Order: sequence, then C-alpha cells, then structure tokens
Amino acid sequence: MAGPGDNTRARPKTGADADVFKRAVTVCMRAISGDKEMEVAFAKDKPALAGNRARLPDLAKRPTAADVAITRGLGDSMALKRACHDQRIHQKLAPEGKQARAIYDAVEQARVEAIGARAMVGVADNLASMLEDKYLKANLADVREQADAPLEEAVAMMVREKLTGRAVPRSGERMVGLWRNWISEKAGEDLEGLANKLDDQQAFARIVRDMLASMEMAEELGEDQDQEEAETEDDDQPQGEDQSEDGGEDDTGADDAQSEETDASADEQDGGEMEAADATSDEMSDEDDTDTETPGEAKRPDSPWTNLPKEIDYKVFTTGFDETVGAEELCDEEELDRLRAFLDKQLANLQGVVGRLANRLQRRLMAQQNRSWDFDLEEGSLDPARLVRVIIDPMQPLSFKQERDTKFRDTVVTLLLDNSGSMRGRPITVAATCADILARTLERCGVSVEILGFTTRAWKGGQAREKWLKDGKPASPGRLNDLRHIIYKSADAPWRRARRNLGLMMREGLLKENIDGEALLWAHSRLIGRPEQRKILMMISDGAPVDDSTLSVNPGNYLERHLRAVIELIETRSPVELLAIGIGHDVTRYYRRAVTIVDAEELAGAMTEQLAALFGEEGSRDQRRPTMRRTG
Repeated sequence: MAGPGDNTRARPKTGADADVFKRAVTVCMRAISGDKEMEVAFAKDKPALAGNRARLPDLAKRPTAADVAITRGLGDSMALKRACHDQRIHQKLAPEGKQARAIYDAVEQARVEAIGARAMVGVADNLASMLEDKYLKANLADVREQADAPLEEAVAMMVREKLTGRAVPRSGERMVGLWRNWISEKAGEDLEGLANKLDDQQAFARIVRDMLASMEMAEELGEDQDQEEAETEDDDQPQGEDQSEDGGEDDTGADDAQSEETDASADEQDGGEMEAADATSDEMSDEDDTDTETPGEAKRPDSPWTNLPKEIDYKVFTTGFDETVGAEELCDEEELDRLRAFLDKQLANLQGVVGRLANRLQRRLMAQQNRSWDFDLEEGSLDPARLVRVIIDPMQPLSFKQERDTKFRDTVVTLLLDNSGSMRGRPITVAATCADILARTLERCGVSVEILGFTTRAWKGGQAREKWLKDGKPASPGRLNDLRHIIYKSADAPWRRARRNLGLMMREGLLKENIDGEALLWAHSRLIGRPEQRKILMMISDGAPVDDSTLSVNPGNYLERHLRAVIELIETRSPVELLAIGIGHDVTRYYRRAVTIVDAEELAGAMTEQLAALFGEEGSRDQRRPTMRRTG
C-alpha cells in the first residue's frame, strides 16, 4: 500500500509516458524491419505504411492494456512487411482479377506476419490483439452468411493458422467457419504445402496461385511473368550462342544493356519508395498501390440487417416496394428547371448570406493546402535565394524552383436531408440552398460531396400496408411503409450537372414521412464503398422518425429505438464521422456530435460552422469528441 509521499502509483500513459511508449515502438519497428531510417508517426488517422514511413494510431488519453497491444501489433505488422516483403516479386506474380488479387494480398500479409510470430512470442501476441480488434471493428464477429464474410480474410486466417499453429481470433471464428469447409475441400492440399515455403516469397506466391486455381479462380490469374521471361530466354538462347561465336562484343553489349535496364528498374522502384516516403502523414492514402499497407482494417459488404446488435428487434415487413431513385427520375426536365427557378427566386436574399459563409469555409479549407517547392532544378522559376552562389562563384549555374502539385486531403462529405412533410416551407427551402452552395464550395476545394434525401412513397403505409392487410394482419410486422431514398447529387457527379435536381424538394407531394434509421444506414453504406480516405456524414432533420403506419402496429418507440442503435453503431464502430443538425428539434440526445437550431435561417451558419470545425485542426485531432451541443 502506498504511504504518504509515495509516488509509485500507476499513472495513465499520457505526456512523458506516452512519449516513452512512442519511442519504444519506433525503435522496435526499426529493429524488426532492419531499417534504421524508418520514420514512425502517431496520429488520429487510420494506420498506413508507405515506403519507409509508417503511421500508427495515437493512444487514447487513458489507454488500456488492449490499446497498447493493438498499437504494438500494428507496428509489428508494418515492420514485418517492410522486412520480409519484396514488392517486385509480389507484383510480378500478382493475379489480375479483383477477388483473386484480394486473396493474394491478404495471404502475403499473413505470410510476413507468420514469420515474426514464429520467431517471437511477444510479436505473436501483439498481432493476435491487432487481429482481434480488426475483426471486431469490421463487425465480422456475428456474420451469418458467406456473402457477408470476406473470402480473402477467411483464407488469410486459415493460412495463418497453418503457419503459426495459433487459433483464429475469436472475433473471426464465425467468418472463417462459414468458409472453412469450402476452402479445405478446394485448396486443402495447397494449404499444407505453404509452411515449407514460408521464407521463399516467390515459391510461396506460386503455391498461392495454384491455390487460387483450385478455388476456381484460374481465369483471374493472368499470365505468369516469370514463366514468360524464362520462355523468352530459352527462345533467344540459340541465337545468342550463334552471336557469341561470331563475336563476343555483341554479347557483352547486350548484357550491359540488360544490366542497365535492371538498374534503371531498381532506380525507378527506389524512386517510387522515396516519393512515398516524402509524403506527409496526412497524404498517406489507401490507394490500390500495394506498397501502401493499411493493417488492422477488414472490408466486407455492408449489410444493414446483420450490422445491428442482436438485442435490437427491428425488422421490415417487405422491401418489395422500396425505391432508391435519382431526382431526375421523379419528374421530367422541364419541371425540374421550373422548380429550380422557383427555388432560386425564393432564396434571392438568403443566397448572399450563405455565400459569404461558404466563402469563409473555403478560405479555411484552402489555408490547409500547404505549398511546397522543389529546388535546384534546371528549369522553372528562378530561385532568388540561390543567386548568392552565382555571385560567390560565377561558374555556378543558375538555380530554379518549381511548386509541387498539392491536393486537399482525400475527403467525401454526404449531406443527408430529411424530406418529411414537417420540413415543408422555409426549412426545406433553406436546406436545399445550403446543400447547393456547400456542394459548390467543397467541390472547389477538391472535396467530393453527395446530397441525399429520404422520405416515404406514400402516407399511411402505401403498398406495404395493403400487402399486410391482405396477409391477414400478422402481429408485429415491423416497418410498414414504402421507403423512397433520393439521390440528388452523387459524389462523382459535378455540381453543375446536379444543380437543378435540388429543385425537386419544392415539388408538391414529395415530402411525406421519415424513417431516419434506415436512411442513415443507406447513406452510410454508400459512404463505406467510397475510395476516399476521410468520410463525413451530416444528417439534417427537424424531428424524430415518424411513420404512422409503422407506429400503429408496433411499440411507440420502435423507430426511435432503431435510430439510436444505428447511430451508436456508426459512432462506435465505423470510420465514418457522423454529425447532425436539428431544426427546431433537439438531436443532441441522439448524436454525440450535434447542434440544434431554432430557426431554419440559422442552418447555413450551423452547417458551415460544423464542417469548418471538422476540417479544422482541432477537429482532426479528436474526431470522436463531441464538438458542439447547443439548443435554442
């Protein structure tokens, strides 16, 4: 027991302790990778490896033992990839098909991690913690169908099991169980042979290719470049022998040329790694480049119904009458033009205010695009800072500089607008204009924007209720209405093409009832499928979910309880950043990051303020902290 003056009590790993931990992880990663120059950064962004630069998640203010183990596991995984992986071999034998390539990449990662796990027990434990967390975050612990269980992750886990003798993490057991019999039946013999080739990446990759062929993916493999090169060398050999008899100088020249090509290829490879190494931690992205590694993340098809916790009793009577449509499909072009003109006329006064707020947001975003230059070039802009060298030594050549191309951090923003009847009038008009101007502003800053709306096709249940009545009114039918989800602007569509679509919100009869929980899941699933690094979802609503047909045959809090479950799911398990704005309705009781406004006139300020906070430095440092909650 600690007595007076005893300072030996355990303290949270903050401040100096956190710095010690970061230094220890950095040293350990350099030792495992064998790269003394490896750079390790800690940030709130997701982990990534590009060249010899690694980014790990920053520790929480009060980290648990599991948090520490997961961070160490991510670091060990990256270091092992750096030490045991040859990118040239990997690319040379990589399949062409998407599914086959995903399995090939996942199994290679399992190979490099198995090398470390077999050599060091501590590394094996850290990797196990990282994998456990990986599958928990991907919501794979409770999958029930093969369609929801990624085949590449299941194959990688079975390979890891064979190579290390360690059991599959508990959070991945169900996923592997769905595929185990099929994989064993198709590729069991190939799995048995992998352990003997663990340290030979090329031989290991060839067995993986055979395994993919056994799993009925032969068409996705493409040509084996090594075999093609070998056949080409065999075909050229007699000619080469004849030439060597005639004169050895030609042979020497060919060898020198081939050596130069090899050196050039090596220089290109090294140059690519150096470019990746020069990227800042914010610029590390998860593109298709296999030299960029993002451990600790598993992807699977987004299925709204399997994502929900078991204790949430939510079901849908029928989805046969639901629809997801583009705005242009709900009325003809002439009517869209007329509605857009009506919207512009209504907002002649508001556009100036919203425009000024949008310009302020744009300046804030553009300020984050730091300029950088390349110096000592042979052409470009004259570098006046280097002119002193010419004065000192007239023989020195002039020095030029050139500004590097910079792009804003890869981001997509989804604006999800409540299209319920209670939004009719000024609220929906202001919401449409704000979405329109913000989309234009963010597009100028290189940020993709998607604008979605949600309502129902009918009042009082529509065709779903009619079917329920015909079926004898079964008890507890669940959601009992026809959903209508509207795409006003997709993330890939330019603003100028989607501009008139927003006028659809002015159409009489469009705005009906709102089922927020399913709308959030729909918007979230669209975001998850996007390639951008950062994903932001903003909900704009003026009330709790209401659908008279559903609530008349279910508990009174049925839709609200489902909405809370969906919000909790996204806020705690998803990489999507969720925020909400309530118009005359307190949404802070639902969302962690939310703001409530009294009048629709305040919407422009609230939207720009919330987005500016997210893109600002403070919002980037702590994405899970509530930013602002105010009512009235």
